[in-house]
Amino acid sequence: MAHRIISQVVFTGARVFGRAFAEAYKQASASQKYAAANQGATGANTLSSSGLTLSEACQILNVSPPKGGQQNLERTHEQFKRLFDMNDPKKGGSFYLQSKVLRARERIELEVREAAEAVEREEELKQGWRPKLYRDR
Repeated sequence: MAHRIISQVVFTGARVFGRAFAEAYKQASASQKYAAANQGATGANTLSSSGLTLSEACQILNVSPPKGGQQNLERTHEQFKRLFDMNDPKKGGSFYLQSKVLRARERIELEVREAAEAVEREEELKQGWRPKLYRDR
């Protein structure tokens, strides 16, 4: 009689565990498909900026947004250094705010770098392709 009860408990437990495992697999598969579908839309800007928009980054550092890819990076770096040092956890600041300031600086630098590369590509298209030669000295 006891072996019958034990076997029913084991089989019931195995059935419940199997169903839970199958459901978890379905959810993981659906999540992976959803992430793959949305990768193209947000993958480019989230690498270094953690999803921070340019306007948010400019508000955090209290600088004006770059106009036409031109930005006074000295002003940005001054603001970054001041805010980063002000929020130092050793001085009673917040690590969270310090990381936000860092991400804001990275986002602005990314925007300026991309704009400079676009201008360089445009200039290269106007002049025609000329290979860059490097010589050993």
